[in-house]
Amino acid sequence: MATLRLRQLVTRHVGPIDLSVAAAECVCIQGASGSGKTLLLRAIADLDPCQGEASLDGVRCASVSAPDWRRSVALVVAESQWWSERVREHFDHGVDPVWLEQLGLPAAAMDWDLARCSTGERQRLALLRTLMLRPAALLLDEPTGNLDPDSTRRVEVLLDDYRRQQQAALLWVSHDAGQIERVAQRRFVLRNGRLEEGGPA
Repeated sequence: MATLRLRQLVTRHVGPIDLSVAAAECVCIQGASGSGKTLLLRAIADLDPCQGEASLDGVRCASVSAPDWRRSVALVVAESQWWSERVREHFDHGVDPVWLEQLGLPAAAMDWDLARCSTGERQRLALLRTLMLRPAALLLDEPTGNLDPDSTRRVEVLLDDYRRQQQAALLWVSHDAGQIERVAQRRFVLRNGRLEEGGPA
């Protein structure tokens, strides 16, 4: 059970940030467009330069390789990246058929060409691809931003199951107040580069 901790983390226009997300906890962040929510997640994921410290279960980001850190502290973005034509070629760690079904995707989806996938299907497949790594912490940047209400609820339920079963720490950026009400144990607003406590959900 790993806790994600940020100590005096500073990146472009954001910080310093001090925050702990406990194992099996979901913390949500909201804020205006351009407030730096994505920049914060990218810094935690070691994708952008930053000052200060991010650690998982006491292990500092700076003490492990970037690929190892990103497997343990995984970023899920709204616009996912793909590099091969077939869906299956992106799943080196296999696929959990139960999770696939929970996301409303058929088993045949693994044999689809990416060109035939809708934006929402790609977003759900990208989430599944990340979950197959079994990360201890998830950084979720609008993970339901391109989804209809049914698919949104499916993703929320799957992520809640994952959080509880894997004892994962979730840091979830969302603009949807209703969603935050459903999924968060704590919430913050990012304003003027600083996190302001929004109270327990």
